[in-house]
Amino acid sequence: MNSKQLLAISAAAFALLGTVGAAHAETYEGVHAITSAASRADVRTEAVAAARNGNEYSDAAAEGTVAVTSTLDRQAVRDQAVAAAHNPLQSLDRRAFYRDEVPAAYKKPAVSFTRQAGL
Repeated sequence: MNSKQLLAISAAAFALLGTVGAAHAETYEGVHAITSAASRADVRTEAVAAARNGNEYSDAAAEGTVAVTSTLDRQAVRDQAVAAAHNPLQSLDRRAFYRDEVPAAYKKPAVSFTRQAGL
């Protein structure tokens, strides 16, 4: 067999497969009517329960509640948060500067920025 005959046979086989595949094509039946045995109240209850469960497919969902133990008391954590919030250089990122070095003008000054009563 030469290449022309092989090409003709393969084209005929491909056409035959296409016609067989078209015979089994699905037909469009339109939009199906909703058939549900649950009432609106039941669906609402299930929706509220699902919303409270959170994302069941996340990585942390299988872990459950993670207990965090801390040695700091509430006031110490608050004091740290307030100090960080009042720090004018808190969001300063050294990667934003040339050769990852913060210029001296931006380095933490020795003066405190907290409010003090005028004497």
